[in-house]
Amino acid sequence: MGCQQTKKWKMGLVGGGEGSFIGRVHYLAATLDGRADLVAGALSSDPVRAKKSADRYFLTSEQAYDSWQEMFKEEARKPDDEKIDFVSVATPNHTHFDIAKEALEAGFHVVCDKPMTFDFAQADELAGLVLKKDRLFALLYTYTGYPLVRQAREMVLAGELGEINAIRTQYIQGWLRTNLEKEGHKQASWRTDPTKSGAAGCFGDIATHAFQLGRYVTGLAPVEISCQLRSFVEGRKLDDYGAAFLKYENGALGTVTASQISHGRENDLLLEVDGTLGSLLWRQENPNELIIRKNGQPHQIYTRDPNGGFLGHGAATSCRLPGGHPEGFLEAFANIYTAFYDDLLLFESGNQREIRQTVYPNVFDGAEGMLFIERAVASSQDNGAWKKVNTPLQRERQTEAMSENSNPYFSKKQ
Repeated sequence: MGCQQTKKWKMGLVGGGEGSFIGRVHYLAATLDGRADLVAGALSSDPVRAKKSADRYFLTSEQAYDSWQEMFKEEARKPDDEKIDFVSVATPNHTHFDIAKEALEAGFHVVCDKPMTFDFAQADELAGLVLKKDRLFALLYTYTGYPLVRQAREMVLAGELGEINAIRTQYIQGWLRTNLEKEGHKQASWRTDPTKSGAAGCFGDIATHAFQLGRYVTGLAPVEISCQLRSFVEGRKLDDYGAAFLKYENGALGTVTASQISHGRENDLLLEVDGTLGSLLWRQENPNELIIRKNGQPHQIYTRDPNGGFLGHGAATSCRLPGGHPEGFLEAFANIYTAFYDDLLLFESGNQREIRQTVYPNVFDGAEGMLFIERAVASSQDNGAWKKVNTPLQRERQTEAMSENSNPYFSKKQ
């Protein structure tokens, strides 16, 4: 990197109050390696609950704000060596855009939960703002933080699987098999509410992870999508099951299947990639193994062993424990923060840094995820008709020069 961290980053957390799962995960992951401290929080939209939740994060009453608006205003007034360095957004989907936008406007870097925004128009605007304000923006597509996902990426991009022909991803859960939203279940209530989750339910919540995992590992962007979404639980307003078929830029084909109604399934995210020289398989419920297959050869099982000498640099440096000691979701989450911190060092030291192809998912990946949801919903509403995806990657290749007033990554025209 050419620079070394000599101070701890100061974190401000939005969300994470009583009843929150993901807010607590953000806190634990962000501080796991001792590179940041949580020094401010707007932990709930309810000021009373926000103050009440401060103890679980070891925040004083002065560090626990009644609202994120108050936190941004007060923190921005502080001297540079006292104010927060970045904001972590761990709130329901429909609130991400406003919070992230105001944080960027106030001059703070942002780490945001997924999906990034309520719709693609918001994502487009947010991507432009990140460029305008020259801030860092990390998005928590958590599974890209697993060491063996990064190993898979290195192998594919190095050509070890040959030309990629097929990408198959699935994300299968069963927790919404019954109508939990009518029973007052907090997580079910907002995830199935179109005013809070946007145009898609299951596909917006977990299929985006599956899509982005294939995108991350292969580097391939889709050009067309055909999708069918269904709500199988009576009275549910958003999809709880869906399947999409994708055509990729190099001629490869792909599938994305997502379910939240499959009995007994917990968190089964799976990736398979077929190439002309080999294929790979990775499964989130067994994340410390990556299977490589080649005809006429024994199957290879890569394990998460940083000292084994067979992992690439990116995978090996993402491990915290010796081989045989399982690492999982929290460590993968922390790896996103670690890569984000590395870029913060480059930013503060004035060194050149990558903007588009970062190790961690960024604002442009988030916008691609929102575009995927938008096009999937449009296809499903048109009985599975093929829809152009026209991702930022294709636009960059199609346009050599753009107006300085335009966003060089996204266009509102679809």
